[in-house]
Amino acid sequence: GKKHDPAAIAVVERMDRGRAFQPAKFDRLGVRHVERLALGTPYPRVVERVREVVQHQELRSNRCVLVVDATGVGEPVVDLLRQARLRCEICAVTITGGEHARPNGLAAVGGGWSVPKQDLIAAVRVLLEEDELRISRNMRAAGWLVRELLDIQSTARSSGKVRLGADGWGQHDDLVIALALACWRAKR
Repeated sequence: GKKHDPAAIAVVERMDRGRAFQPAKFDRLGVRHVERLALGTPYPRVVERVREVVQHQELRSNRCVLVVDATGVGEPVVDLLRQARLRCEICAVTITGGEHARPNGLAAVGGGWSVPKQDLIAAVRVLLEEDELRISRNMRAAGWLVRELLDIQSTARSSGKVRLGADGWGQHDDLVIALALACWRAKR
């Protein structure tokens, strides 16, 4: 985001359980960092902040995947991130109102998906319900994230369509969407 919605960053760590003579099995996700950049932050500064986050010492030794919202004006941001040559795989996700996640045209240039917003939000809900998502209390923005999670609502419109978004305090869901994108990819 830039003019109406602030850009948001979420760092999620996937923790797998090792088993003798078998591949590791998914155990849980840990939310290590969330932040909302100031409204109006120029896209090059957003890219620079992402670079700072992915170059953090704790992320250097692990496999890093950067999931980016490519919806609307997000595609040029994806281009800027690719030009920045970060040490992370980049997965561009276009958030849709559709019914199924599917690879899209961006897949040809490094991994792109079209994913329904309902799938993204449902992934976070299921992880929370199954106690497979742990939010660190030590994060500065943990309170904002929890508040946004509580504010996400499904609202039926007269047209029959369902709107998913923040309908409470603050009216933002940027942190939740950043978290949902990270969780969706981490589970794949």
